[in-house]
Amino acid sequence: MAVNNPWTWGLGRRKSSVARVRIKAGAGGFIVNGKPMETYFPTIQARSSANSPLVRTESMEIYDVFVNVRGGGITGQSEAVSLGISRALKNLNPTTFETLREHGLLTRDARMKERKKYGRRGARRGFQFSKR
Repeated sequence: MAVNNPWTWGLGRRKSSVARVRIKAGAGGFIVNGKPMETYFPTIQARSSANSPLVRTESMEIYDVFVNVRGGGITGQSEAVSLGISRALKNLNPTTFETLREHGLLTRDARMKERKKYGRRGARRGFQFSKR
């Protein structure tokens, strides 16, 4: 029995942020954690990063986007949202794959924070040495 589900899902990760993205045909709404995107992402850079897959595929006014994102900061969250939207667009409309790929929007940025090591103040910084 096939379920007629209007939603297409995409999962995006960046640093310690995880974004679960749902898109469907609509009028161009963009909701992040229950708030409009302009309210949730205060900086222009974060907004343009999150919007980039929709802008590149010229589908801003075609889809409604609903995002649940947690962890990390504004930059990590906006880039996780971008990857989630890209993956959802690819699943919904396979013709967008080439455009998303050539702009690097389907590649997960695997850089993470380096862990703190024992005997050190941070990941690499040692404690201050005092000779006397």
